[in-house]
Parts: sequence; structure tokens; C-alpha cells
Amino acid sequence: MNDKALLEVRDLKIQFASGEGTVRAVDGVDLVLRERETVALVGESGCGKSLTALALMRLVAGTGLRQTGSIRIGGAEIQGMPEPELRKLRGATLSYIFQDPTSSLNPVKRVGNQIAEVIRLHRDVPDVTGEVVRLMNRVGLPQPERRWKAYPHQFSGGMQQRVMIAMALACHPKILVADEPTTALDVTIQAQIFSLLNQLRAEFDMSVLLITHNLGLVARNAARVYIMYAGRVVEAGPTQDVLRGMAHPYTKGLMASVPRLNRPVGRMTGIDGTVPHPARMPSGCRFHPRCALAAEICRTTEPVLETIGKGHEVRCHFWKQVR
Repeated sequence: MNDKALLEVRDLKIQFASGEGTVRAVDGVDLVLRERETVALVGESGCGKSLTALALMRLVAGTGLRQTGSIRIGGAEIQGMPEPELRKLRGATLSYIFQDPTSSLNPVKRVGNQIAEVIRLHRDVPDVTGEVVRLMNRVGLPQPERRWKAYPHQFSGGMQQRVMIAMALACHPKILVADEPTTALDVTIQAQIFSLLNQLRAEFDMSVLLITHNLGLVARNAARVYIMYAGRVVEAGPTQDVLRGMAHPYTKGLMASVPRLNRPVGRMTGIDGTVPHPARMPSGCRFHPRCALAAEICRTTEPVLETIGKGHEVRCHFWKQVR
């Protein structure tokens, strides 16, 4: 793995004005993605991981929005970059695969035309249709010479996701953001999609930021992992180090909720409670209302991100007890 940082996020904050006050959806996130590396950003729905991903290309919009911090891609600062320059980077330097292809694809346009639109915006290709067919073939879509004329509803969920992957790769981006790319798919198709993504990452020499809530997928696909809760990173490090030496109760709860074939049949393990509303964050440690180890210090004092191993960081007062 190359140690050169392709993406560097420092102290990223995303705030919205609302009737309930300031909504701190993302609150001081640091993240690094190196060349030819897959990194995972993990957390429950509402933790801020998708917002963090969208912020990389300043795609977050809303009333009273305030986005601060530093986002550098290939050394270029994204924050404050003029919109025309950003449009050149979107799709060409950083591209997205979203979690629901059914809502992401235009239902009244042929899939081949949707892929072709991306190519025409960013590349000078003499035979655009030929390039569309080549991309569809590369991502495993059958009979691309004929099926590029089909509409999204004529494809299965897994095939629709392959169309989205073809669109994302059309301009050979340096960074691919895969936001829950297999959520709506069955387990067999999930495995096929991740196998394809791993092949394409190596073939196109890309870095991948994987957004998910499933640590089981992370264990098989990511070199490093960031665990996110209530807008903040609570644990981060090399994937195997984090999973073998989990130091935050939230990480442990996420891992316990992953179904395993070697467990007795019964009720699945979960984490009590829900992610707090970003306008009503609890005092102290944001996880303490759901944590079995919570003590008075957890309710009054927010823990800092502490280094506990090589590249392994955790935000917990009692991380030694978790281990």
C-alpha cells in the first residue's frame, strides 16, 4: 500500500439552522484515504457518515448550512473552491455509487444514455456508444450491445447497481465513494458486487471509501476503518487491529449485531436505544445513554480521541475495560 494521502479531511463540521436550534450533523471529523486503499466509514443510520461522504464534493445543501474544516484531494483544497472547478472534479476525480440505484437512475432514460452523459461531460471519446458497451461488459452486464438501450426497470436490483458502478467508473476517477452499495441486495448478489468492486479498484488504480453499517463487510474489504457515532469518529485504525482489539462499546455493539452462522439460533443482539437527534446531543460522551459502562464522568466530560496503538485511536473513558 502507498502511504501517500490522496484524500485528507480535517475537523470537518456540518451544521444546519433549525427550529430546534443548531443541528450538528457532522462535528469535527478527521479522515485520511491513501492511494490504492479501501477505507470504511461505519455507523448506524443518522450517524453522519453519508453527509461526510457528500461533503467531500460539497454536495450537501440546506437552509442555514455551514460547512467548515479542510478537505484536500490530491493536495487541492476543496473548501472555498469555485463551483466551475468543482464540477470538473465531480465524476472525474471523485465519483459516487449510491445505496439505492432504483432512485438514483432516471426511470425514463435508457441506461446507456445515462452512462454516455457522464462520458460526454468529462472525456473526449470518439465512439461514446462503444465506450458505454465496453463499460457495461466490464461490470458484468450481459449482452451490453443490446441492453444499453434498455430502461432501468428492465434490470434487476443487482444489474441496476452494476449500471451505477459503470457510471461511476466512466471517467476513471481516483476516488470511488461507495455509499451502502449493497443494502437492497440479497447476500449472494452482495458478494458479487464487492468482488467486482475489489477487482475494479485494482484495475483502475483507485482508492475506495466504503460507507456501511456492517462490520462483517468491512472485515473482508477494508484496510482501515473509521467508526462514527452521532457526528464524531469514536474509533479508528487498521481494520484487523480494531476488530481484534475493539476499544469502544459502540464498536463492540456493532460487531455483536452482525449475524454469524456459528451462533445458536435465537434473538439477534442489538444496541439498546437510538442515535440521538443532532439538535439534542447528550452532554459528555454522546454514547453514554446507550452504554452499559457509563459512569458520572461519561455524563459530564466528553472523551478525547486517544491513541492506544499504532494508528489505533478511540474516544472512550473506559476503553481498557472494553478490551
